[in-house]
Amino acid sequence: MAFLIKQRRWLYINLSILSLCLAVTITPARASVQVSASTLNVGASVSTQIEQGRNLYRSGRFAEAVMVWQTAAQQYHTQGDRLNEALSLSYLSLAQQELNQWKAAEESIEQSLKLLQTIPSADAILWAQVLNTQANLQLHNGKAEIALENWQQAQKYYEQAGDKMGSLGSQINQAQALQSLGFYRRSKQQLETLTQNLGAMPDSEIKVSGLRSLGLALLMIGDSGKSQQVLEQSLAIARKIETTPQLSSILLSLGKTAVDLKDPEAALDYFEEAEQLTTNPSDRLQARLAKFKLFIDYDKAELATPLAPQLLQQLKELPPSHTSLYAAINFVASLNRQSNSNQILPLKDLAQLMAVTVKSAQQIQDAQAEAYALHQWGKLYRQTQQLSQAQELTQKSLKIARQLQAEDIIAQSAWQVGQLYKEQGDRSEAIAAYTEAVKSLKSIRGDLVSVNPDVQFSFRESVEPVYRELVGLLLDQEPSQAELMEARDLIEALQVAELDNFFREACLDTSQQIDQIDPNATVVYPIILPDRLAVILSKTGQPLRYYVTKKSQADIEQTLEKLLIGFNPVSDSKERDRLSQEIYNWLIRPAEIDQAFKDTQTLVFVLDGRLRNIPIAALYDGKQYLIEKYAVALSPGMQLMAARSLKQNKINAIVGGISQSRNGFSALPAVELEVKQISKAVRSSMLLNQQFTSQALANRVKSSNADVVHLATHGQFSSRLEDTFLLTWDGKVNVKELSELLKNRGSESSKAIELLVLSACDTATGDDRAVLGLAGLAVKSGARSTIATLWPVKDKAAEMLMTRFYDQLRQPKITKAEALRQAQINLIRQTDFHDPFFWSAFVLVGNWL
Repeated sequence: MAFLIKQRRWLYINLSILSLCLAVTITPARASVQVSASTLNVGASVSTQIEQGRNLYRSGRFAEAVMVWQTAAQQYHTQGDRLNEALSLSYLSLAQQELNQWKAAEESIEQSLKLLQTIPSADAILWAQVLNTQANLQLHNGKAEIALENWQQAQKYYEQAGDKMGSLGSQINQAQALQSLGFYRRSKQQLETLTQNLGAMPDSEIKVSGLRSLGLALLMIGDSGKSQQVLEQSLAIARKIETTPQLSSILLSLGKTAVDLKDPEAALDYFEEAEQLTTNPSDRLQARLAKFKLFIDYDKAELATPLAPQLLQQLKELPPSHTSLYAAINFVASLNRQSNSNQILPLKDLAQLMAVTVKSAQQIQDAQAEAYALHQWGKLYRQTQQLSQAQELTQKSLKIARQLQAEDIIAQSAWQVGQLYKEQGDRSEAIAAYTEAVKSLKSIRGDLVSVNPDVQFSFRESVEPVYRELVGLLLDQEPSQAELMEARDLIEALQVAELDNFFREACLDTSQQIDQIDPNATVVYPIILPDRLAVILSKTGQPLRYYVTKKSQADIEQTLEKLLIGFNPVSDSKERDRLSQEIYNWLIRPAEIDQAFKDTQTLVFVLDGRLRNIPIAALYDGKQYLIEKYAVALSPGMQLMAARSLKQNKINAIVGGISQSRNGFSALPAVELEVKQISKAVRSSMLLNQQFTSQALANRVKSSNADVVHLATHGQFSSRLEDTFLLTWDGKVNVKELSELLKNRGSESSKAIELLVLSACDTATGDDRAVLGLAGLAVKSGARSTIATLWPVKDKAAEMLMTRFYDQLRQPKITKAEALRQAQINLIRQTDFHDPFFWSAFVLVGNWL
């Protein structure tokens, strides 16, 4: 899942992502009213300086803009012109933010605000822009609540000044701040209201700009489909009123949305049209670079090769600026991801481009760009096996990154240093470098989306391999207990990082270590490495155990894929049993021979990669299924909330579902019986069909003290946030909205839902990481345990299994995992639904007690 990549458009405030939780700052587009020199009656010499600073800022020459605005502020101070001094300081703070000079930026904006407070006649537009700048900074510092208040205040000032685009920008900013605070439905409502308000406006350049800004905001919060609709609306109006200057920018944005929606043909059409229509050389270059990256990402070397020399020449000719530096860095980064990049362009030409980029970065004092360029330059030398030069350049990059405390660059450069040590056979130095990289990745957690808007950052390429390669290094030789513990912690941390990436924000705080909750449980950590399947076992009060099966990753994944196909009832059951037994022999058999599961009642699996798609309960030992020997639970690997067993005789449930066909989804006739049977088995309130709306569910959750929420309705899990949803009568509810709705009952953990059951869900087809959506919902809902299905099960089988599950759950001293186990065994031994297809799709995620 690639992180969002943005090319900046220089406005009053840049388009940037500034918070840990993907709160995105979108500002008014080019049509925005600006504070002009004449508005503030500035003197000729200093007004020229302010305008000079603005021009430098727009062209990405931030260090020079800082110097110009510092001089302007000092001159205004000497003249006693507090209004224009405040304006200069506000601009200065913006440029300092771009240079990561956060403390200086804070001092500048605070000084600007203090001055404004002493001037009763300060213009509303000036107040609006200063508050906007301060809110940007507050969002970066994780103070989303104060940022939200400041943007609300800025909106009032913009409206007072008659600046429609400023007001719109502030409202979009508020929606992003609401996202970062976890108020997803309020944020969505705000963006929908803005869409309607813009739709009602007469067609104009302001409307075009507003829709484009809104489209970009929607793209950044993960709603690519809605983003595309809004951007297409913006494009249609721009064509109608013939606002040519904005056309190329909208087309570029649409191209990026199409890339995010995995539609390369549409993306290419948008990029090519942007290139043809633009009169702006910078936009033309951006369109060609976007096209080039698309060719590289989709392995179209034959299309990338003729374009590469032209781009190289253009990049060489650009004057040094923030934009030109990152254009060059991203160009080389795209090629560095290719194993055959030398066939597209000679590596010496790319190395020369990076050498020039490093010099240019030094010239305009952009230390961050210098560190990135050194990193890519080092990567080029690593490709040619010139390891000492690669090491020297990467160490330089790492040194600058440490000085800047730029954790995103430390993560990448420390990882590269680790790879270089590993290639030279220095295991201990490699482990030290990898450990530094992981530490940096952990420190930026949910900020991985936003580490640097100008640098392409992909979880699959830049985060996941760091963890896996370090686990491989730790387990390379006979690992000590300390190394096994570190490897286990890394596997857990990788699961957290995947969920952070899924939600585009830090998804939870860690709490209790899962192997310390239940002395009768053994936690199984399998991890797929390139040349083996490693398994670590963890049981309270015992040393960690380690087993390894030498097999290539390709072979392991192929076997898992075949087994998954084998669960289809029309497949050959003998072949399925053979494959299932093979995987049993990898994961379970060595530990059983070792008697590692003695006194174990529950096996808790922290699954890795494609193992997540497999119903572990259905693994076969040649005579029995695993579920017939142990209760089975899955954990997303993270530390759970403190265990609190259900009071079996006092279960209080909210039971909802849709049995009729709705919104294009087929009818589920047995759902009505399932809902009614469960309502009889446990004390509950029922929401069926028309009653089962998102608002009705929200009201029930908020007003009741139910500890179980059972939802029998269509739903889908996907590795894409926007494709993970549940169906209510009034439409789809996405995973973030559902989690907010389920948590809306006060902050005390005693009020958390104990068990969430989703009995009719499916995983997205063709998505080998779809189960991530299930883990994500399990964690994000705040429910201590979640039961869901890996694929849609015949609704009669689901109804029987669920009814038996609740019957079991009411028995004294039974865990949720054991209740599910007994219900599954009942289907195996006493019904026609004995095939694993019918019972093994039900999985318990989270707390099993």
